[in-house]
Amino acid sequence: MIVRRNAETSTPWTLVALAACALFLTTAAGRAEARPHHSSTIAAARMSPLGSRVTIEGTVSTPSGAFASSFFDVGFGVQDDRAGLYVSLQSDVHVVPGDHVRVSGVLADSYGLLVLVPEGPGDVERGPHEHPPVGRRMATGGIGERTEGLLVTVRATITRAPVADDAFGFKLFVDDGSGELQIFVNLQTGIEVASLRVGQKVKITGFSSQFDADYEIDPRFSADVVSLTADDDAACEGEARP
Repeated sequence: MIVRRNAETSTPWTLVALAACALFLTTAAGRAEARPHHSSTIAAARMSPLGSRVTIEGTVSTPSGAFASSFFDVGFGVQDDRAGLYVSLQSDVHVVPGDHVRVSGVLADSYGLLVLVPEGPGDVERGPHEHPPVGRRMATGGIGERTEGLLVTVRATITRAPVADDAFGFKLFVDDGSGELQIFVNLQTGIEVASLRVGQKVKITGFSSQFDADYEIDPRFSADVVSLTADDDAACEGEARP
């Protein structure tokens, strides 16, 4: 179970213990149920009630463990051609973008983010490596519930410079004119934020996530945060958005 950053509490591991206990009770009650024989689409899984046991298939979009500093797990994102979902694991299965996986688990909510919680690494079956997913071009104001779990890309101007969020990472804000959006940079990514300034135009790719009431993008690698020149920005004006 994910335990996200919370600057108002000084005992995050207490929350981890409580979450782990709740997960144990949920999974223990469900062990008598047979693992679904057939995979559902990720979109269908996202429509299922919390606590449902589902099996999905898709392509990994984020490396396992990339968001450990704020998610407190070593899970990963997975998506198909329509929807995406975060898989929360405490054991690293060492998947990378492009790996095809079949995952069984229980749907849960973690501070607003819908996650799939397997009982263990054995519930993640790895298939052949495929072409890694490409971020879907979106407006900053378009990032929300309908994009949650997907890999997305925005081109926007930095409106608030990066600031440290305790030991969880860094947050900054961007806007392309359609609405301000939070970007959260986890420590494991190694992304350098010191050179990012207000007014700078950037292209940012990452996992469309949520923490409490805030929707955000979590970039995965240094290559996911690119400074744009005026020429770069002009060349992108003709790009179509989904």
